[in-house]
Amino acid sequence: MADAASRLTRVAEQMLGVPLPLRIRAWDGSQAGPPGAPALVIRNRRALRRLLFKPGELGLARAWVAGDLDIEGDLYTALDAMAGLVWERGEDARGLAQAVRDPQVRAAALELLKLLGPPVPPAPPREEARRRRHLHTRHSDKRAISHHYDVGNDFYEMVLGPSMVYSCAYWEDGGTLESAQRDKLELVCRKLGLTPGRRLLDVGCGWGSMALHAAREHGVSVVGITLSQEQAVYARKRVADEGLADRVEIRVQDYRDVADGPYDAISSIGMAEHVGAERYLEYASTLHALLKPGGRLLNHQIARRPQRDESAYETDRFIDAYVFPDGELAPLGTTVTQLERAGFEVRDVESIREHYAHTLRRWVANLEACWDRAVRLTSPGRARVWRLYMAACALAFEHNRIGVNQVLAVRTPEPGASGLPLRPRTWHG
Repeated sequence: MADAASRLTRVAEQMLGVPLPLRIRAWDGSQAGPPGAPALVIRNRRALRRLLFKPGELGLARAWVAGDLDIEGDLYTALDAMAGLVWERGEDARGLAQAVRDPQVRAAALELLKLLGPPVPPAPPREEARRRRHLHTRHSDKRAISHHYDVGNDFYEMVLGPSMVYSCAYWEDGGTLESAQRDKLELVCRKLGLTPGRRLLDVGCGWGSMALHAAREHGVSVVGITLSQEQAVYARKRVADEGLADRVEIRVQDYRDVADGPYDAISSIGMAEHVGAERYLEYASTLHALLKPGGRLLNHQIARRPQRDESAYETDRFIDAYVFPDGELAPLGTTVTQLERAGFEVRDVESIREHYAHTLRRWVANLEACWDRAVRLTSPGRARVWRLYMAACALAFEHNRIGVNQVLAVRTPEPGASGLPLRPRTWHG
């Protein structure tokens, strides 16, 4: 009888209809596939059972998080190859059900069943978030934010580095992660036109880095809001340690509950992805109402590519289950339209897609350099979630499957003077 790796390779190629670009190393020690290619390591038959009961991306994700599946060799090369086999093909249970009608594929599926062992569905890894009935209520949003951000501040320090900024940095050749994050915060402050005495609302303030930079470098008063208790505790300590408690207030508060406007400026950096399509106009209208006439909003947000049929859009199953529960990405054009519908005048859009790929690769390197500590601080499964998520996202930005944009919008007063300079690119220095 052929070894497990050869049988799995034959089955996979029959079902996918293309040669496998990866090697397979199976639980019996056997290997098959192109020499020198990264290896997909199948540690046990449970990995196959996960794919049987959840074909496609979610089954692969569960096997990866549980440690039933691994990659040997360059992670980015392997994920690039797998993207073409699974993610970009859109394989799911319906697609496989149709494919099994093909006699050759059906024979391959029967061969796979022989390798499975007892056909019992394995329980999902404990890191998987439960599906919610009601999306984007105050309660569900708080739970989703807690799932992602309340992993432990020590873990985030290790991954993000001293800047503690969890959004796309702004790179120059030869710059460090810390300098690139500082440059991003400064870019946001310049676009917002911050000057001493003005009042800034930082929506989704994270660990306080934007609020601290704006208060320290530009002399503004800042209110930062987050739904994460752990972030708020950390940010408040940073504020106290820098002696900025008279200028920076950190709140655990939903953006819908902010009632002490008006503000001169609002920054929303990496937060709008959590809002959801159904709530986006409410989000934009709320921020518009919190600004003074002439006030500026800087909305820094990840965008997906538009689809021919937008009603067919589905959230990424791995990210929804393990990373950002209830997160939704919108095309850039949709975001701009919603901001305009809320009353904003959109004045500038800057794509910084390649910058996020650089940022994510640095975060992955930080995680891999401290892998054993990351596992101790969280769990083996959680560390594996983060490694896969950040590496896959780096490739998605590099290949223009997703992007990230800074949209500058103004609550332009009557009779229409925006207050922006005639040559606004001067904010790049």
